[in-house]
Amino acid sequence: MSSVVTDANLAAATDQVERTLADKALRPTIAGFFDEATFTVSYVVSDPATKEAAIIDSVLDYDAASGTTGFASADRVIEYITSNNLKVTWVIETHAHADHLSAAPYLQEKLGGKLAIGADIVRVQDVFGKMFNAGTDFERDGSQFDHLFTDGETFHIGNLEAIALHVPGHTPADMAYLIGDAAFVGDTIFMPDYGTARADFPGGDARQLFRSIRRLLSLPRETRLFLCHDYKAPGRDVFAWETTVAQERDHNVHVKDGVSEDEFVDMRTSRDRTLAMPNLIMPSVQVNMRGGHLPDPEDNGVSYIKIPVNAVRRPPVS
Repeated sequence: MSSVVTDANLAAATDQVERTLADKALRPTIAGFFDEATFTVSYVVSDPATKEAAIIDSVLDYDAASGTTGFASADRVIEYITSNNLKVTWVIETHAHADHLSAAPYLQEKLGGKLAIGADIVRVQDVFGKMFNAGTDFERDGSQFDHLFTDGETFHIGNLEAIALHVPGHTPADMAYLIGDAAFVGDTIFMPDYGTARADFPGGDARQLFRSIRRLLSLPRETRLFLCHDYKAPGRDVFAWETTVAQERDHNVHVKDGVSEDEFVDMRTSRDRTLAMPNLIMPSVQVNMRGGHLPDPEDNGVSYIKIPVNAVRRPPVS
């Protein structure tokens, strides 16, 4: 699967936004659900006309100290969907998250819908399958998901037009989903006062991330951007997760207009050296590379999360 993005796909995305801006009936209804424990925002995106809906980047509650899971975050999503009489047709991941576990299997069981992620998840599965010594029973072909999106692929949520855009850099498999005039950008970019995502995970690349972000910021300035996380930048009192292309281009502290690719790469590389690993990276990646399923139970009926000792070493801060 090539990671090369094409101008034709960006042009198609631009046309979609312009059609939506001209016809408000093509604009989705969006509800965000913020999980403060992981600073993650899950979304329900629905078509007001048909009531079809997609869930994007769901959260499974996980207590690392006890190894227990819970469903309070996912149940908030279920309550919204049922109370609004929505029909779930898609359960979508922007990437294999390293900071929270996905609740996709639980939501599918309760609500249905196809589970989807970007096609380059196979690269993530290969790298982390080896890191966690997942064995030959762990398929590295994306078969844990119902659908693998490719760059420029179009789909629908009811009458809503949607297009998948490959935006690697944070991880090789990151996707953004443009639904009407709203782009769900995962971990590529944050609120303008906070900046951008890290690019130091296996397969990450700061130069690729810059190009992916600039690609997204080439969409019309009115395009709404919905973020997967907010960490509340210093000086801001409230969490926020919606912005626009215009606001990012004018004000993003890392990648606003006028910042060169080399300047960004230097900043991002230096900054990433100072960052600790996410608290839940070990359980999250093992579960999320399996489509949100826990590792297969062992002979006592219990699933186990592996912690590879001294296998992941942070480079020294220069």
